[in-house]
Amino acid sequence: MQRIYEPENLLEAEVLIGMLASEGIDVHLAGRDLMGGVGELPMQGLLGLAVADEQADYARELIAAYNSAQPLPGDEPENLPGILIC
Repeated sequence: MQRIYEPENLLEAEVLIGMLASEGIDVHLAGRDLMGGVGELPMQGLLGLAVADEQADYARELIAAYNSAQPLPGDEPENLPGILIC
């Protein structure tokens, strides 16, 4: 297994796990149990997504595409151009 990405928080980790799983990639989230120690442990580097060696390159490509995604034109309200409201 290779650690391929360090999500900023648990929410981002869960979103990425779901995305990768939908593409048939088995993902292990390392550090989930350490989140209760934030404050006594450093906040950065606790979480890490790990996948099988043979799926690592494809998983990295998917995460890079996710990180570079932009809202589609017309998805934002007229009074807040450039902002996507969920």
